[in-house]
Amino acid sequence: MRLFVSEGCPQGLKVLAAAGASGAPVRLERLPQGGHTIPYLTRPQVLALHLDSGTFLFSPNAICQYFFLLSGKEQSDFANQWLEWEAMELQPAVSAALYVRVVQGKKGEEILGTIRKFLSYINQSLTKKATVYLTGDTESVADIVLWGALFPLLQDESCLPDELKALKNWFQTMNHLEPCRKAAESLLTPKGAQEFKAYLQKQPAPNVALEKPATEEPEKHRPGNICYLSRLPVEGMKNVLITSALPYVNNVPHLGNIIGCVLSADVFARYSRLRNWNTLYVCGTDEYGTATENKAMEEGLTPQQICDKYNAIHSHIYQWFNISFDYFGRTTTPHQTTIAQDIFQRLLERKFLLTDTVDQLRCEHCQRFLADRFVEGTCPFCNYEEARGDQCDKCGKLINAIDLKKPQCKMCKGVPVLKSSQHLFLDLPKLEERLEKWLEQSWATGDWTSNARFITHSWIRDGLKPRCITRDLKWGTPVPLDGFRDKVFYVWFDAPIGYLSITANYTNQWERWWKNPEQVQLYNFMAKDNVPFHSVVFPCSLLGAEDNYTLVSHLIATEYLNYEDGKFSKSRGVGVFGDMAKDTGIPADIWRFYLLFLRPEGQDSAFCWNDLMLKNNSELLNNLGNFVNRAGMFVSKFFGGRVPTMELSPDDQRLLAHITLELRQYNQLLEKVRIRDALRCILSISRHGNQYIQVNEPWKRIKVNPSALCLQGNYVRELKAQKAEKVQINAEVSKLLALKKQLVLAEGRDPEPPPTKGKKKK
Repeated sequence: MRLFVSEGCPQGLKVLAAAGASGAPVRLERLPQGGHTIPYLTRPQVLALHLDSGTFLFSPNAICQYFFLLSGKEQSDFANQWLEWEAMELQPAVSAALYVRVVQGKKGEEILGTIRKFLSYINQSLTKKATVYLTGDTESVADIVLWGALFPLLQDESCLPDELKALKNWFQTMNHLEPCRKAAESLLTPKGAQEFKAYLQKQPAPNVALEKPATEEPEKHRPGNICYLSRLPVEGMKNVLITSALPYVNNVPHLGNIIGCVLSADVFARYSRLRNWNTLYVCGTDEYGTATENKAMEEGLTPQQICDKYNAIHSHIYQWFNISFDYFGRTTTPHQTTIAQDIFQRLLERKFLLTDTVDQLRCEHCQRFLADRFVEGTCPFCNYEEARGDQCDKCGKLINAIDLKKPQCKMCKGVPVLKSSQHLFLDLPKLEERLEKWLEQSWATGDWTSNARFITHSWIRDGLKPRCITRDLKWGTPVPLDGFRDKVFYVWFDAPIGYLSITANYTNQWERWWKNPEQVQLYNFMAKDNVPFHSVVFPCSLLGAEDNYTLVSHLIATEYLNYEDGKFSKSRGVGVFGDMAKDTGIPADIWRFYLLFLRPEGQDSAFCWNDLMLKNNSELLNNLGNFVNRAGMFVSKFFGGRVPTMELSPDDQRLLAHITLELRQYNQLLEKVRIRDALRCILSISRHGNQYIQVNEPWKRIKVNPSALCLQGNYVRELKAQKAEKVQINAEVSKLLALKKQLVLAEGRDPEPPPTKGKKKK
């Protein structure tokens, strides 16, 4: 085996230590920076292991694992978990910190502060396990890999805080291991970390700001986040801020919630990152309001315990669905209170708030005022008999609970009585002119779905009316005004501010995203019933606050996803819920594909179990999967896994023209966030590929190579007879050997037969 390591490559440290610790028989070859190791790669690969079989390994962690496997040392699941954590979380942070230290010359807490959370995590694990090493009493590949990642930053053991005693002891133990000591001497002496400077200067600068995330939010409030380095807007780049409507915390999300909000936003976030746009995707659970209070009573818990329970459930479901949040938070945080109250005070100072008496429904049996969603009755507009007190799911119109026909308490089914209470209102009529001016600009420059435009226009067409922003509840953001301190903010004033507070829990510099309309494009993802609050109420709150807030540029609303012949309903338990999808044993990617395939973009669509099976078999397997498998297997079988040089025929060129057209349309559709239609472009490409393979039958063409083999053999003999240049002869011999291998494979024989046994020498 040959191990290629470029001069100054930090990742070489762990690989050299792993080679020494495992005793792997490897020959080290140092390369100058920019040196090529793999002939068929256009860019130099700075770290590679060339196996005797001809295969290359490029991942440092995979190389370390391979060395330990060769030595016969077993790898535990725990060690594999450490390796995954190192690759996904620790290494990106360490790489950025090393760049800032070596290239930018920063020192001390500026560097240590950015990785302190990771160091504390390792220390906590070592303390809890009470072992010398990460996975037990002997060093494992996990110890080598984590030591190799940390050593360039922590060469001086004294820089480790004394409170991280377990980590400090582990690090000292690793430093004294002979393989680690020799690896460090080999790569770092005599300049230390400055040995990496020339290499790091040629690498792209980290495009995330090195900043410790806000610490006000407890660790348990931060599930599912991949990296703790804060991404901030970058001048000159396209900065994309993505939010999905905050799922309410009192229940398990169903498939309609997932496709309408988080999955659609996830697909666009992934596309944005692939386009190299500076992208931040935030979401979290909406946790205040009567629904939480009642769920707490129902389960015999406190509201905070309910929030903790269901926040974790949501987080685990979204992780299983592979939703790539940059940060998943919640609204029950100090930042939520601070920011919501600040916006309120600014509206109050600018006289955009009104006081009025409100007639409310009160349930005497439950001894409480009823929030809108806990009143049910008949819609006064369309006579739908299961309308809620805030909105009718059938006609989509907003409702005042007291206007419902035949109202009843959702909890006890009793008939509520009418009572009066003083409340605060957002003066929407006073803000209407500003709103219309902003909407005109946003509609002209951004992408709003047609239903979002229609719903918003219908609100404005009828004239805006003052909207109540307070409620007689206990569980919520308190109103900071005398005479109203026993009330909390209404959820639809408070909840959208959660986008800001969740970002503030992600980074102390949250205002660079949310008070930067010149540089940031904001995408909101939601189902159509959330549109008025995001297109009218929330923008009016921010416009009235007059603090240069970033307003939505692109409002993406889906229609409804129905379930078989009815509707999904969390309250009634109808439909497929996230935990149920996981328990079916059907992989998450199949669920993702099917939900995206029937995403309700222009009209309602319906989830059907039979259709799930049909689309999985006909599209995902027989179309896309079949094409990928056939093409990959063919290239692997006949060309050693490498696409050969080709001479394009007219048919080939026509195919490429079709593919180019589909790809252009795919990009155009995704830029407009028409995800379902973009997916159909991908399926069309694979359909073209399958047809091309079926018509041309390349497995038959590969078998006509004997004549080509003869011609190539004759050509090689002629070159040798003419005593041509050795380089030219070697190149043609390589082509001859490749043709021989293709012919042998086509005939179903092993291209590398076992060596013949010779006579044993006496």
